[in-house]
Amino acid sequence: MSNCRKGAEVLHKMFVINEPQNLQILYESLEKRIPESYKVYGAIFHIKNKNPFNLEVLVDAWPDYQIVITRPKKEEMKDDLDHYTNTYHIFIEAPDNLEEALASPQVINWEQAFQIQGCQENLGEAIRKVSASKSVQVDYTKNTLFTLDIPEKFKTSSDGNVNLMELIKSSDMEEASKKGNFLSIFLDASHAGLVNEHWDYGKNERSLKYVEHCLQHFPGFGVLDPERVLISWVVMEQSCEIRMGYTVPKYQRQGNMKQIGYNGIEYLIQKKIPFYFHVADDRESYIQTLTRIGFKCLPCGWHLWKCTPKKYC
Repeated sequence: MSNCRKGAEVLHKMFVINEPQNLQILYESLEKRIPESYKVYGAIFHIKNKNPFNLEVLVDAWPDYQIVITRPKKEEMKDDLDHYTNTYHIFIEAPDNLEEALASPQVINWEQAFQIQGCQENLGEAIRKVSASKSVQVDYTKNTLFTLDIPEKFKTSSDGNVNLMELIKSSDMEEASKKGNFLSIFLDASHAGLVNEHWDYGKNERSLKYVEHCLQHFPGFGVLDPERVLISWVVMEQSCEIRMGYTVPKYQRQGNMKQIGYNGIEYLIQKKIPFYFHVADDRESYIQTLTRIGFKCLPCGWHLWKCTPKKYC
């Protein structure tokens, strides 16, 4: 795509970036803006790798973008009530032009129920203003954002790769990987019903379809008890976020999530798949545990705006 400065004069016009070379340039640019860019950065990783959710990337200008949005292509958003599929990820350099961009029906389909996810709280003002003008109800959720804190001493000097074994040995996650009769597994679509049943954002038919789709295309990690029953799990979704984590009550606080963390992190780092996750703000003891074993709490936070046209409320 050529430089789009002249197109950017009409602020609500957004341009689809689909050429592999430009997608790579954008991906590398967004990497420098992590953690605020995590949602679009992770979505673009999957777009570059088979694009199983059939997403597309929009920018307001190229190469000097101020707004980046990832969303499903129009043919994917067939169900007006499926806010799991109808999900937009947004990153902005500045909020100045966001309100006008969001108001465009070519950018957001305000006739549907949908979600906007991002790692920047300052997206909220524009989302709320446009939602009010469109008679759309907004339900906002903020949580704590985490990633793995990789100290410089564990990165090689040549290419920034991680010395995985030394990193793992520096935390107490390694001990959790040695639990005798508790088997680590990769999940598949047959586990979707159980995952959906215990997902706070799920528990319905549309979320079940979404969970199945994730498990068909992205990594899911679990632990089986000695009777080979699934007792603990996490699933990656379309923006490389690790979500849907749960441990059945009988086995909570027994190190099963540490075991998943050990094996999952080993896999994701070796495959060079970016990852991050969120935890509800009120789970203070869990947040302290994650920080203690080597995860980093990111101040930008994790933000979700669930938008529902009032005709569907």
